[in-house]
Amino acid sequence: MRRAADTRPSPLIGITTDLIDRNGRDTCIATIAYAHAIRRAGATPVMLAPDHTLVEAYARSLDGLVLTGGDDPCMEPFGAKTHPKATPLHPARQRFESDLIRAIRDTTPCLPVLGVCLGMQMLALHAGGTMDQHLPDSRADASRHWEAAHEIIPKDPFELPPWATLSRGTVLSRHKQAVTDPGSMRVIATSDDGLIEAIADPTRPFMLGVQWHPERTEHDPLGLDLFRRLVDASRA
Repeated sequence: MRRAADTRPSPLIGITTDLIDRNGRDTCIATIAYAHAIRRAGATPVMLAPDHTLVEAYARSLDGLVLTGGDDPCMEPFGAKTHPKATPLHPARQRFESDLIRAIRDTTPCLPVLGVCLGMQMLALHAGGTMDQHLPDSRADASRHWEAAHEIIPKDPFELPPWATLSRGTVLSRHKQAVTDPGSMRVIATSDDGLIEAIADPTRPFMLGVQWHPERTEHDPLGLDLFRRLVDASRA
C-alpha cells in the first residue's frame, strides 16, 4: 500500500551564521552541510543574519533552530575571564545568539532547538553552566577532540524523552573547549574519555545540544537522525 503524501508545509529551520571580514565588510557565512542536513531531514533551511534587531521576528517566524559551531564565546558576560588562548567569537554574533537564546527561553519556549558544538556551549552557558576554556591545559588527550572521531557513551535513557535518547556510536568532533557543568540542563552523553558530549532540557519539547558535528558524522543515529528529530519536533 502506498503511503499518502505529506501535504503539510515544509517547516522553516533557522541556521545561525558566522561573521567574517571580507574586503573590509562583515560577511555572513555558514557551512553548507547544515543546510543539506536540514533539507535531507525534510525541512527548508533558512540562513539567519546575526542582527540582534531581528531576534523577535526570527523567534516568531521559525519552526525550529540550529545553533551552529564557531569560535569561542567571550566569557565575561558569564562571570569569567576569557582564556588568553581562546579564539573570540565575533561580538555581533555572540550578542545576537545570546539574545536569541534568551528570547526562545522567555517568549517562545516551544521552539525546537539543536545546538552544535559552540551552539551547545552557548545553551549551557545561558543555563548557568561552566566551561573548560582550553582543553590542552587540562587534558593530555585533547587532540582526540580536534577534527577527530571518537565514541560517545549515552546516559541512562529511561528518564529521558525519546528525542533526547541517544545510542552509542562514533562521532566527529572539532573543539578545544568543553562544557564542565551544563547548569539547569542535563548531561545525556559523554565521550569515551569522560567529556560532556550532549546535553538536553527535558522540560522543553525539544532542546538538545551536542558537542560533535552531526552534519559531518557518518553514523546516522548520531548524525542526520538528530536533524530528523529536530524537524519532527518542529511539526508538532
